[in-house]
Amino acid sequence: MVKKFDSGRVEALMDALPFIQKFRGQTFVIKYGGSAMEDDHLIERLLRDVVFLESVGINPVLIHGGGKAITQRMREAGQTPRFVNGLRVTDAHAIAIVEEVLDQVIRPRIVATINEFGGSAEGFSGRDVFVAKKVAPQADGKNVVDVGLVGEVVSIRLEEIKEAIEREVVPVISPIAQSEDGVILNVNADLGAGALAGAVKASKMIYVSDVLGVMRDVKDTASLIPTLNPAGIRQLTEDGIIEGGMIPKVQSALVAIDHGVSKVHLIDGRIPHALLLEIFTADGIGTEIVA
Repeated sequence: MVKKFDSGRVEALMDALPFIQKFRGQTFVIKYGGSAMEDDHLIERLLRDVVFLESVGINPVLIHGGGKAITQRMREAGQTPRFVNGLRVTDAHAIAIVEEVLDQVIRPRIVATINEFGGSAEGFSGRDVFVAKKVAPQADGKNVVDVGLVGEVVSIRLEEIKEAIEREVVPVISPIAQSEDGVILNVNADLGAGALAGAVKASKMIYVSDVLGVMRDVKDTASLIPTLNPAGIRQLTEDGIIEGGMIPKVQSALVAIDHGVSKVHLIDGRIPHALLLEIFTADGIGTEIVA
């Protein structure tokens, strides 16, 4: 008796083969955040995709967010979260919460999950990786707001990150930083990922969040823009189509491309195996930003 099998799965693997061959040995920086980090099933599915990348010879570097968990913890502590241009206003009380949530809760959990799935991951506090300076006050309508202990990355300590990549270990990095005089600063994870991607000479940077990509109308999934270049990003920002939390994503994408990253992808982590679909299929599923 001939055993039945699913030929579609075999075809999918064969279709992925040229991409696997092309990307083997390359470094991808993956920024993981949004509500895709809140559901255990979604977390596990995404991290299995990361293990797959590692297994076929790609070098993933993961920088995670944690904004919604931080917001919840702040509210529990009686603080009111506020954002200006996608940056969290961060005082001394808030930075303590930020550091605790990122370095004691989220990062260890991601590392443990990757290792449970047969991958190899190591956690790095962003304070040991990112050197930052305090960002300038931000325009908020007619007002200018000091966002507090929020950092802009000025340099990156890459030695341990590069060494982990050479050992075929997935670095998992939290988005906090330290100033040159030792002050802990909150770093927008999107902007940190862009700086990191340029520094490690990544061939791709991939934002995994809870939005499909850049859309002309966030309420209309059919308005997804599959490909953008820097000029298009600047025009959409001027037109107010790119706004809020999407601003730091596209800003960091431009920085990464300026530093030699070939493509930046924005995908929705709620889609099953979004990471693999974007990397190993010709059409992809989100928005890609190219030079």
